[in-house]
Amino acid sequence: MDSLSSITPPEKKLGNPLKKRFETFFSDLYRIHLFIIRFFKEAFVPPYEFKEIVRQCFEVGVKSFTLISVTGFIIGLIFTKQSRPSLAAFGANSWLPSLVSIAIMRALAPLVTALIASGKVGSSIGAELGSMRVTEQIDAMEVSGTKPFKFLVCTRVLATTLTIPILATYTAFISLLGGFVNIYQNEGTSYTSFMQQVFQPLNFVDIIQSLVKAIVFGFTIGIVGCYQGYYSTKGTEGVGKAANGAVVTAMFLVFIEEVIIVQITGFIRQF
Repeated sequence: MDSLSSITPPEKKLGNPLKKRFETFFSDLYRIHLFIIRFFKEAFVPPYEFKEIVRQCFEVGVKSFTLISVTGFIIGLIFTKQSRPSLAAFGANSWLPSLVSIAIMRALAPLVTALIASGKVGSSIGAELGSMRVTEQIDAMEVSGTKPFKFLVCTRVLATTLTIPILATYTAFISLLGGFVNIYQNEGTSYTSFMQQVFQPLNFVDIIQSLVKAIVFGFTIGIVGCYQGYYSTKGTEGVGKAANGAVVTAMFLVFIEEVIIVQITGFIRQF
């Protein structure tokens, strides 16, 4: 009887890993909650690290400029080319500039920019802070009396929040340029006529929606990358996990936020 009573029931064996996963999930949510609160407490309280913010804006914006330019132009070119047969079937080729502008301004520009930044910027932030954590540089900064959170985290999150909207706006215009090249080659539409048709269907809600998306996406990319790197563990393996976790988590949250903002905007358009 004693030997039988010492055997763990199957349901308990299955329940322990599941319980551990739930505990880990909710503990991570709690840590992220505290992390975000700490950011808002320290980001807007002096002293301000303006030089570091400018440097991080350069890292996020200028170093992503070439990739954003090529990707944005190709997206506008391909989207226009793929949309033409559908409109041509209804004899509505003249609507092509309006269709391209609505798709790019409302969805493609901020979303594509955020996905590119998640892969390039998010992984870079996660790996950089992760390597600083495992080599105990962050611990050394805390011991020396400096504020590593303000210098390392707040500056990067503010940089992504400020720079991603600028990049998204640039992506929109470079994508429209790619669309114009395709339309000019096939229909011979002038640039002036193209731009008039581009801005005709857009309204104030479209511009605000795109801007809000870019700001939210930028904040998400920065906060996720910093969180993953700041709490990295287990040596070099942890650095790789921090970089990978920053990319995957940021992309997932970007899609979730895209759905939520679109639903809210659709509700506002009813009034």
